Formats: sequence, C-alpha cells, structure tokens
Amino acid sequence: MLADKSVKEFIAQTASSAPAPGGGSIAALSGALACALVSMVASLTVNNQKYKGVSRQMEELIDTSSGLIDFFIRQMDADAQAFDKVIEAYKMPKSTQQEKSVRSEIIRQRLKTAAEVPMAVAVKALEAMDMIGAAIEKGNSQAVTDGAVSAMMARTAVLSALYNVEINLASIKDNGYREEMKGRLGELREKAAAREKEMLDKVKI
Repeated sequence: MLADKSVKEFIAQTASSAPAPGGGSIAALSGALACALVSMVASLTVNNQKYKGVSRQMEELIDTSSGLIDFFIRQMDADAQAFDKVIEAYKMPKSTQQEKSVRSEIIRQRLKTAAEVPMAVAVKALEAMDMIGAAIEKGNSQAVTDGAVSAMMARTAVLSALYNVEINLASIKDNGYREEMKGRLGELREKAAAREKEMLDKVKI
C-alpha cells in the first residue's frame, strides 16, 4: 500500500516518471490529512476542562475522523490501481474487430471506475467539511489554525479529486454518463469553496 511507504518514499515515487501515484492519490491524501488535523484539534479539546461541555462531541469527531482517514488511505491505492487498469486496457490487442470491440468496452468500464474513485473522494471530503467546521467553532482555540489548515486541505481534496474525474470523463464515449457526472462537478466545486470560506471566516486569532 502507498500508505505503508515512508513520507520520503511516497514523495520520491510521486516525483518519479511513474504515472502513479498521481493527482488522484494526492487528492485522497489531502482528505486524510484534513481529517487527521480534525482529530488533532478534537484530541486537544476532549480532556480540557475549559471545553468539557463539548467533550462528547469531540470524541465523536475523533471516531468519525478515524473512519474517514481509513477511507481516504484506501482511496490512495484505489486511484493508482484504477489508473493502472486503464493503461492495461489500452494495451489490449486490437488486430481483429472482435478484439477492438472487447478492448473498447473494457476501456470504457475502467475509465468509469477511474472517474468514480476520485468522485467518491470529493464527496467524502465535502462531507468532512461539516466535521471540520465543528472543530473550528467549538474546539480548542489554541488549535484553531490547525482547523483552518484542515478546511483548506479538505477543499483541496475536493477540487483536485474533481479534476481527476474530469480528465477521465473526457475519454468516456458515453454521453449520458458523462453529462450526469459533469452535472455533479460544478455543484461540488461550489459547495466546497463556499464551505471553506464560511469556516475560514470563523477563524479568530
């Protein structure tokens, strides 16, 4: 798994000529880091007497963050694997009409998977923003900037994941599917940007 690599190893592999991990895996990593920061803020709040009124909520944020971190870590590999499968499909034989037909269908299916993996990342990262907002508003004020960074990382996860959706959609020869997915892109982008602004406006230093 990509997550099992050291930070240096992961960065080196990303910086290499290898096509994966790429932007999709980085989008998922951004989501994981956003949730890790939420957990940090909540952990710095939960046993603090000054914030005992929100201890239960902070415990819930820690639990939710843990589940989301696991999800995003899995998506780091899922994105890289989906891309590899697309490349494999393009290398399939196409000497006969039957081979061309089979190859075309497999490419179409795998491109859809390659689009749906980052779409799931974008959706989950947007959902995480509600949790981040609670950490910023009610969490330990000494960690409010960590909450702000979490908000920005979540926004980055959404927007960067959507770029990966878009580039895969461009190659899919299924107009109905493509238009349906594209319709979701604008909505998710707008919601992420608005939610980030709403949260950052509440950061008081």
